[in-house]
Amino acid sequence: MTTQLKNYIGGAWAAAETATYESVINPATCATLAQVPDSSAGDVDRAVAAARAGFAEWRSTPVLSRAQYMYRLKNLLEDRFEDLAQTIVEENGKTIDEARGEVRRGIESVDYATHVPSLMRGYKVEDISSGIDETAERQPLGVFAAITPFNFPLMVPLWFLPVAITCGNTYIIKPSPQTPISMNTLFELLDELDLPEGVVNLVHGGKDAANAIMEHPDVTGVSFVGSTPVAKIIYETCAKHGKRVQAQGGAKNYIAVMPDADINASVSNIIGSAFGCAGQRCLAGSVVVAVGDAYEPLKAELLKRSATLRLGYGLEETTQVGTVISAQARERIEKMIADGVAEGARAVLDGRDAKVEGYDAGTFVGPTILDGVQPEMHIAQEEVFGPVLSLMHVPDFDSAIDVINRSRYGNAASLFTQNGGHAREFKYRVQAGNIGINVGVAAATASFPFGGQKESFFGDLHGQGPDSIEFFTDRKVLIERWY
Repeated sequence: MTTQLKNYIGGAWAAAETATYESVINPATCATLAQVPDSSAGDVDRAVAAARAGFAEWRSTPVLSRAQYMYRLKNLLEDRFEDLAQTIVEENGKTIDEARGEVRRGIESVDYATHVPSLMRGYKVEDISSGIDETAERQPLGVFAAITPFNFPLMVPLWFLPVAITCGNTYIIKPSPQTPISMNTLFELLDELDLPEGVVNLVHGGKDAANAIMEHPDVTGVSFVGSTPVAKIIYETCAKHGKRVQAQGGAKNYIAVMPDADINASVSNIIGSAFGCAGQRCLAGSVVVAVGDAYEPLKAELLKRSATLRLGYGLEETTQVGTVISAQARERIEKMIADGVAEGARAVLDGRDAKVEGYDAGTFVGPTILDGVQPEMHIAQEEVFGPVLSLMHVPDFDSAIDVINRSRYGNAASLFTQNGGHAREFKYRVQAGNIGINVGVAAATASFPFGGQKESFFGDLHGQGPDSIEFFTDRKVLIERWY
């Protein structure tokens, strides 16, 4: 019998109050892995009530003691490293190496949370006026929540939860119903920590559960990662209900390649950026802008090496490109490729109708390169979220920057060059929150904020780094005189 997943509320596993369950599907084998509940507003209300009830005890727990839980969590994650990576592959479809990288990045976020005792310190000035001292102290705020995506089912929740609870808040995670098993495993580990009841809570579900979180009066703030249309809704709804919000949206990330770039190194990075995780990440490089004489050698090398990438089941160590998340995603991606060709692009490498022996039902899309793409084309403007790379040709550096800045997105952009002047100008002028210089995936480490501009981010404070401390605490100012 297929396992029915439960919520985790107030320190215990609890069945959702619903008769509606969805199947969690392995996208390579199409086997059913589990059944996930479509939790109700009542389930969310119980989780919020548990988190609110647990807040007073937790916030008064010394911060050094709270940090000790993170050391223990880090060790538990290390012990279950391979199990977690395998779970990610089975429910998401990425390769085992990519899943291992995700687990490692998640652990880095837990490690960052161990530093909260020094990161959330306040500040003080004596004699701000005659006999008066002034102090700013950081304090936790209450119940926070995250609504997280399918593409990094372990890493993204770990961007938020460890720092939030170490700062003294209580927390609720609502994972994607497409990839909920990773969170179940994480909460099994959190349960082993014997945290006070209500500090961490897990509520499975879809739109109803998400809306209940955003509208609940006792939720202080919400973190989100997903598509831009949904990020806008999250931002607007949370703002309407007076909440703090950080909403990471979609992307259309450009990679510019100068004639002086090292072509071999550039191609290796571009392939990893465009086709890694089957293109299903918000930092995927999806448009290459070849400048001047870089175009022909770059195109030739990209085609030669991309055509040899091994498509397959992610648990097989030799696989280089796994599946996309679902049949619906494959259909959408293949339609966008067809629309790009209809607009005038040329599919010089076509991954539609890809098949893998032994996995006939798998939702595979092979690496695809569209040449002759123009900035006004739909394929150049909208996020594909699949292993599709568009290739443009521009005459000079300024034209490349102009093309990049015309995008309504501003998540990431990269430049490949040997010229320090071009590198500095690129960083200075390009309107994107994450900039790579000779780096294909400009992913911030846990101690730096995950950037994003324009329609790639809605809010004021980003996830990770010092921004996370600001988001999960507020400064209380004390002005005191003693006679």
